[in-house]
Amino acid sequence: MNQKNFLVITLMLVAFAGTGSALAQNSSSANKDAAKSSTADDASQPNPDDFIELLRKDVRSQKKQIIAENMGLSDAEAEKFWPIYDRYAAELSGIYDTKIALLKDYAENYTTMTGEQAENYIRKRAEVEQSIMQLRLKYMPAFRKVLSGRETALFYQLDWRLGLAIDVELVQVPLINP
Repeated sequence: MNQKNFLVITLMLVAFAGTGSALAQNSSSANKDAAKSSTADDASQPNPDDFIELLRKDVRSQKKQIIAENMGLSDAEAEKFWPIYDRYAAELSGIYDTKIALLKDYAENYTTMTGEQAENYIRKRAEVEQSIMQLRLKYMPAFRKVLSGRETALFYQLDWRLGLAIDVELVQVPLINP
């Protein structure tokens, strides 16, 4: 797959993530309105966390598909690569869960945060970003055992770009006022 196709798919991934986020926000507003009008309707209203979970599953699936299309692995390479990738992706997902929880907490409290709480948020975000890089470095030898150096580099380039696409969606969180 060429870079133009990669860019198109990545943009589609970001657009889908934006749609999921907008749906979650709309769902949240709908839930609040429903709570005001009738508690009986609450059970029928979609939960924002359900949308986030669906988004996570779809992003993981699309990410794997993009990597598969761009790596061009032989059957023998794929047989060795995908189990390592699945372990890596599971650990990465756990880190992203922490990142999303941190962002949700920030979004709920940024207007009332003290300076100390704001600094604590920044420290925790930095820890999450460090965890992601540490995970990548941890898995590099495992990927290198089943891929050439160039293939390993390509995988990490794809992983970084897809991570950036996900982060683009996450930057929609409002900035704190000084």
